[in-house]
Amino acid sequence: MQQKKHSALESATNVLAGYGVAIASQVIIFPWFGIHVPLRTNLWIGAWFTVISLGRSYCLRRIFTRLTENHQPSTTPERSN
Repeated sequence: MQQKKHSALESATNVLAGYGVAIASQVIIFPWFGIHVPLRTNLWIGAWFTVISLGRSYCLRRIFTRLTENHQPSTTPERSN
C-alpha cells in the first residue's frame, strides 16, 4: 500500500517537473494566439495550474489506491464461527 505521504510526494514531483515545461509552452504558444503577457504573468498562470494539478493528481492517486486495496484478496485467513 502506498502511504499518503508518498502519494503526495510523487504527485508533487510529477507536477513540479511539468511546471518548467508548462512555462516554456506558454511563452512559446501564447503569442501564436495573440496572447502577449509578461513573464511574471506566465509564472503566476503556471503556478495556479500547478496547484490545481497537484490537488487533482493527489486525489486521483488516493482514489486508485483505495480501489486497488479493496480488490486485493485478504492476507488474513477468515475465521469460521
